[in-house]
Amino acid sequence: MFKAGASGDFSLDRRSAIGLMAALAACPAAAARAMATGVVEDIRNHGARGNGYVIDSGAINAAIAAAAKRGGGVVSVPPGRYLSFSIRLLDNVTLALSEGAVIEAADPSAYGQNYDPPENYLEQQFQDFGITHVHNSLIYADGAANIAIVGRGLIYGAGLDRAGPGDHWWKRDSWQSAKALGISPKELMLRNKHEADQVGRANKTIGLMNCTGVQLQDFTILQGGHFGIIAHGCTNMAIDGVVVDTDRDGIDIDCCRDVRVTNCTVNAPKDDAIVLKSSYALGRAVICEDIQIRGCKTSGYQMGSLLDGTYRKSGYGSPDGIGVLGRIKLGTETTGGFRNIQISDCICTNSRGILMGIVDGGIMEDVTVSGVTIRDPVNHPLFVHHGARMRAPKGSPIQGIRRVRFEDCQISGADARYPCGVEGIADSPVEDVTFAGITMSARGGGTPEDAAREPEYRRETSLEVSYLKTLPAQGVWARHARRLIVRDCRFTTENADARPAVALRHVEGAIIRNVLSSTAGNEAVSSKDSRNITVEHMERLA
Repeated sequence: MFKAGASGDFSLDRRSAIGLMAALAACPAAAARAMATGVVEDIRNHGARGNGYVIDSGAINAAIAAAAKRGGGVVSVPPGRYLSFSIRLLDNVTLALSEGAVIEAADPSAYGQNYDPPENYLEQQFQDFGITHVHNSLIYADGAANIAIVGRGLIYGAGLDRAGPGDHWWKRDSWQSAKALGISPKELMLRNKHEADQVGRANKTIGLMNCTGVQLQDFTILQGGHFGIIAHGCTNMAIDGVVVDTDRDGIDIDCCRDVRVTNCTVNAPKDDAIVLKSSYALGRAVICEDIQIRGCKTSGYQMGSLLDGTYRKSGYGSPDGIGVLGRIKLGTETTGGFRNIQISDCICTNSRGILMGIVDGGIMEDVTVSGVTIRDPVNHPLFVHHGARMRAPKGSPIQGIRRVRFEDCQISGADARYPCGVEGIADSPVEDVTFAGITMSARGGGTPEDAAREPEYRRETSLEVSYLKTLPAQGVWARHARRLIVRDCRFTTENADARPAVALRHVEGAIIRNVLSSTAGNEAVSSKDSRNITVEHMERLA
């Protein structure tokens, strides 16, 4: 039988007990910790009011500290609206959010800038401010083990910032860290007004750094700031059944190992929904590996319209003018790279397609995307990109991308300008990419002029490929690639399209087999400056 913590005689009322048990039901590890201690810390027993206008983070932190002092346990958040600044998770503590519980990020403009200050000595040398720090979050953990946030409550980032000062330092050859200068990060930030303005503010809902044994389950995030969830250098982490409805990044997994993101729903019209990164935020190049993203749904509808069920279209056009984001992505920051990644059985609607690549010198190996349904993508449904932006320490080598497989994916409502594709660089072609069992329907309308286009080549570029503009292929475009396979695919268009099904440029070795397409007036495969190309069993649909 659960009882109150050592700080008082408060007993869980019936409603709170039912809410707590419901929050723990889907988290056996947290329930086991609660049973082992026999004690649950109710945040109200530490002074939390839950009335929506008194700051309750002090009481929540006191409950967490009390549970951690006894070796761990469960901190119960009963129904109520808990206005908060930074909440710090500690070892062996589960934060259990009852249904009807709302933790709301306080507005620093109204209540004073009282979030914990940004940490570490690295600053934004090779990545922007938002990625670099986690202490400036609504809820964070740094170096903690066996922690969890569970339950069907809501975390509302009303008082969080959507951005920060950016990444301006990394371009300066004279850059030095605060540690090298012998001063604290806070002192360094005070030398720059844009940095100083961030002290006491927060721009993330949940930030995790160097944690092990993490479980995030069943709760909802609304308006998550710059990042709904961001994790750096974490291992053995499970994110299951979480719903995020926001207008920047949803879930970011950076330099992590052994992570499972399952059954999550993420709506993020103005940024990426679920994204893997490999930044320099840990002060070294760390590969992001052994990651599963399974059974998730992503979209780019207007923020809030996922939760209210209206699914309103967002008018956001993005800086490249193409439209909303809301996608699954591997990349942006890639100093370490990616290995052993599986994305399966996901549904992506009204968003950008799945984009992956390396632009900062890392390596990408053994990535599989399977059983994914993509409806109404605003750009390329499936794309691999290698570039040489090299936002990395001087002397970092350009590595490569190899063994990427897309299989059994269904794409409908595609924009004909943007087929699937592979875009490498001349000095490091992308190797061993397979498109197998891909079915894609698009509006069509490609012209002979489109078929004759030679897209701009950029070696030093970010991960986005919008600079390629309309591609001269109906189904798959590939440039600077080796050992490409396109087989058992079907590419159809609603209107006549003069482009070939597959267009190859500077490709060394390709097998194009058993492809059905509605290409009219051109050969099914266009190949220029390429060698060892095998084309078999191509059929034209009526």
